[in-house]
Amino acid sequence: MNSFNSILIANRGEIAVRVMQTASALGYRSIGVYSEADVLSPHVRQADEAVCIGPPPVAQSYLDIDRILAAARETGAGAIHPGYGFLSENSEFAAACEAAGIVFIGPSSAAVELMGNKARAKTHMASVGVPCVPGYSGEDTSDDAFIEAARRIGYPVMIKAAAGGGGRGMREVDDPAALTKALARARSEAQHAFGLDEVILEKVLQGPRHVEVQIMADEQGHVIHLGERDCSVQRRHQKVIEEAPCPVMTDELRSAMGETAVTVAKSIGYCGAGTVEFLLDEADNFFFLEMNTRLQVEHRVTEMITGLDLVSMQIDIAQGLPLTLTQDDVQFSGHAIEARLYAEDVSRGFLPCTGTVALWQPSSAKHVCIDAGIDNDLHIGPYYDPMLAKVTAWGVDRENARCRLAHVLKKTVLFGPTTNRSFLIDVLNRQAFADGCVTTEFIEQAFGPEDLSPAVPGVEHAVVAAVIQYRWQRDVARRRALSVPADLLDWSSTGSLLSHYCYVVAGKTFDLNVRAGGDDYRVKCENAEITVRVVNDSESKARIEVDGNTVDVVYKSQSWTRTYLFMDSESWCFDNQIVAAELSKNQGSDGRVLAPMHGRVTEIMVKAGDVVRKGQRLASLEAMKMEHEIDAPVDGTVKRVACTLQIQVAIDDVLFEII
Repeated sequence: MNSFNSILIANRGEIAVRVMQTASALGYRSIGVYSEADVLSPHVRQADEAVCIGPPPVAQSYLDIDRILAAARETGAGAIHPGYGFLSENSEFAAACEAAGIVFIGPSSAAVELMGNKARAKTHMASVGVPCVPGYSGEDTSDDAFIEAARRIGYPVMIKAAAGGGGRGMREVDDPAALTKALARARSEAQHAFGLDEVILEKVLQGPRHVEVQIMADEQGHVIHLGERDCSVQRRHQKVIEEAPCPVMTDELRSAMGETAVTVAKSIGYCGAGTVEFLLDEADNFFFLEMNTRLQVEHRVTEMITGLDLVSMQIDIAQGLPLTLTQDDVQFSGHAIEARLYAEDVSRGFLPCTGTVALWQPSSAKHVCIDAGIDNDLHIGPYYDPMLAKVTAWGVDRENARCRLAHVLKKTVLFGPTTNRSFLIDVLNRQAFADGCVTTEFIEQAFGPEDLSPAVPGVEHAVVAAVIQYRWQRDVARRRALSVPADLLDWSSTGSLLSHYCYVVAGKTFDLNVRAGGDDYRVKCENAEITVRVVNDSESKARIEVDGNTVDVVYKSQSWTRTYLFMDSESWCFDNQIVAAELSKNQGSDGRVLAPMHGRVTEIMVKAGDVVRKGQRLASLEAMKMEHEIDAPVDGTVKRVACTLQIQVAIDDVLFEII
């Protein structure tokens, strides 16, 4: 038996909160760790005790084994739960916990090491008869070896980082001429993300489903599976929507995949929670991809259809207790679907975004679970994964779960960083998804550029935003007993003067003049005059009549220039361009290369005076575990390099000037 009464959670965000919830409910003392960037994060408040482990960069905090073990010793932690990501699949960390006499809530370091390297894992799986995707993971890691292997396997091929996951270090290659460059980029990204540049090659299967099986194993050698999850809806090889059960699963196929997953676990003496991932083709043939030796982000959907608490089971197993379930005891009820809410700009290729959370108002409903690691006024920086929260809904059947999840997402409000909320709703409402007919190519095939464009507000939305901003400015001026600066606002308490607003949102311009009279307003916009009446107004919610039509809105005014508005299930940010002219000054021009996202400059490939061609790589940015290539927008000569290696840059910062 491994006796402990306190657990240090070596993670952050929603998974740290999630583990603490179960640990506290079971009577364990929860210990949190945090970087200097996370001092105000919810997981720090949730913990019974929390320790700062370093500055924001992960290498100096959440990936620093010595600092985490020091925190465990300082607080007397008897066990460490790694969550997912970071050190959760790091065999050195698991071994260090073992050596320090601290229980690692996960498998042995030997199992983590074997399954943590895709090359060795595939070799082992083949040796025990588990079907694998055709590929190459040989000892010769030269470009020539990969070129020959790709020719033999047949294009398209997928390059994958041998360590880690989450879509980092992955490149799909269709053209043999592009393989060498793709190998270099995949190795570089893998090195930055996981500290290992080793990659493998796999044949790209056309139109498969990504199906994974959840297993649980105890120290006594008992292994069971808890059914499967379909994780086919992905972008950038990262999951977006997950569900259980798989829409095309049969009892026979579930039994075969489940038995194979159990075989995988038993073959390595596995103990704890784990996930065996497969690709499933149209003929119900399945192929081993990898084994994740940890809890998965999407474990909630399994919990909802089984009624089990996977974190509780993990802790019991770590205590040395045997499983209380046999395979026959595992029962499934209904259907569950989970959506990952990311800070990302869908219209810009799902690039991660940063920003401060101005207002977080998650909706709630029966049979819905929201796991979040954010709160009002929390800054979302460039250092960590962009997932902010996950929303999971259960239903008596798949359609019930789908509709429930879409409804809750429509009512969920998050002002601040750009998110994929509307895109998630769009995915759930697509007929192909509703019919359960999606593969890993679904997003790429079903969504064109026009589908990923940001929503454009109508005149009524701009009118409401202007009235809300006017009221906020009036109230602030009254509270401060100050005159409003003339260069900011032509506002008067008598309402005799006009307040002028000019908003540019999603490429559309709204020029408005607001005149007030109590709670009634007249707004001139686009040669029309619109009557607005505020029926009631309380902190962040209001009921407003626009030309006699009543609408309910959620809002947040942050400054003299900015108002967020949630109306008709959409969110917008309205900035008064008259006051904030600087907001548009960095739109760029021919020859100016702007940062597409907040991030760290990891490579600079040119210097002043170099002649470049359009499309030539100039630099690389790393942010939120993603590496992005910066290419020349035009032919020309580099006039100025405005960035340096390893510095943090903000979105739309000038990186290069080309003439």
